[in-house]
Amino acid sequence: MGKDSGFLEIGREQPSRRKANERVNDWFEIYEPFPEEKQREQGARCMDCGVPFCHTGCPVNNLIPDWNDLVYHNRWEAAIRRLHSTNNFPEFTGRICPAPCEASCVLGINQPPVSIKLIERSIVERAWEEGWIRPEPPEQATGKRVAVVGSGPAGLAAAQQLRRAGHSVTVYEKADRIGGLLRYGIPNFKLEKHVLDRRIEQMLAEGVVFETNAHVGVNVPVESLREEQDAILLCGGAEQPRDLKIPGRELKGIHYAMEFLPQQNKRCEGDSEEMLLASMGAAEPIFATGKHVVIIGGGDTGADCLGTCHRQHPKSIHQFEIMPKPPAERASSTPWPLWPLQLRTEGAHEEGGIRDWSINSLKFTGDEHGNVKQLHALRVGPPPKFEAIPDSEFAMDVDLVLLAMGFLGPVRHGMLEQLGVELDNRGNVATTSYMTSVEGVFAAGDMRRGQSLVVWAISEGRKAAAAVDAYLTGEWEEVKRPARAAVAR
Repeated sequence: MGKDSGFLEIGREQPSRRKANERVNDWFEIYEPFPEEKQREQGARCMDCGVPFCHTGCPVNNLIPDWNDLVYHNRWEAAIRRLHSTNNFPEFTGRICPAPCEASCVLGINQPPVSIKLIERSIVERAWEEGWIRPEPPEQATGKRVAVVGSGPAGLAAAQQLRRAGHSVTVYEKADRIGGLLRYGIPNFKLEKHVLDRRIEQMLAEGVVFETNAHVGVNVPVESLREEQDAILLCGGAEQPRDLKIPGRELKGIHYAMEFLPQQNKRCEGDSEEMLLASMGAAEPIFATGKHVVIIGGGDTGADCLGTCHRQHPKSIHQFEIMPKPPAERASSTPWPLWPLQLRTEGAHEEGGIRDWSINSLKFTGDEHGNVKQLHALRVGPPPKFEAIPDSEFAMDVDLVLLAMGFLGPVRHGMLEQLGVELDNRGNVATTSYMTSVEGVFAAGDMRRGQSLVVWAISEGRKAAAAVDAYLTGEWEEVKRPARAAVAR
């Protein structure tokens, strides 16, 4: 414990956000620099608890009290070693993770929790600046070959772990650039892509091979992977969006969030409209500029759409959610150390627009050209019935509708059908100790567990890599034994 009285003397601080009216005119990250001395002070707030609940709140089980203490004592290089021992990409989680570790921080029982996410990001950025993060190629090769399908956070984490274990690793990505959700799902104002690029450069130097425009099951035959590789790890994500099946859904101007967000990210990469439309197989560009916009869905993806729309300068924006408005403070139904049910305000919400809850969409109506022109909706009561509130129906003008209502699991046709892997009762790829029903084929991340967080994807990628390594090195029976014992019980 760096400073016995730190949590009593020092309050929680966070970096300031740039002024909203300035940041909506660019695509840069929204936070101001935070002085090093304040970063160290925040580390001093950690109580080094006898039972650090932050460890279990964190999906990658970060050694949080350890590196909090090291930061306070100005031992930054030791801190990055501790951080990297559990997390391949702390610069990603330090920017976009919702910080379940902070929700389970013991100090958070009756005070603001330790600024864990801030300290995590501070450590890794200091490490990049100092040159402490370097390629770590394996000392010797195993001669085994692994195909990792998907280059999102799960695929990247798994690929790095497997390569460092000495295996030959090829990552297959169907898009034109590496990064998956990190590249084309998360806006630049939350994660500038040079942060991703420097990790890819590290992995290239370690010997990971990346293949872009390589859609397994489409232009890369599944059978060729089965023949050429000793193991396959599926990290394709949960890309099947939840649809809104109401009258008028077929009208032009109604799009899934993941049709809208990648287009802008491609523009930020420097792609022309022709290039981005061709790469996505899209018929037309999607812009919010000068339009009345409605975002349906109140989660993180909806907030990403909101911030992106602000930067395209629409006439108006409404974000609707069918669930009731969460309480301002932690709900009694989710006591510490559980992830709290409470209202969260993202940077995008500060930038404008109207956010409303308990709204159920009834239908869309359009003009004679087939363009959406109005949304018809009403207010509803709480779940599970969502009963209509009498006399609450309304209609509003809309030119662009973005559906951000979550995802229903992986795309089933194509690769999964051709491999013949079994699915669980939620439609995700079923596994035992990360191996699917097909020998030598593994799965991790959202494809295995369903829509989740980037930090969970990294955790899944690391654990799946350990399972693949055990399979390739003849230790697979030891990995399977606990799973068998659990089934027997």
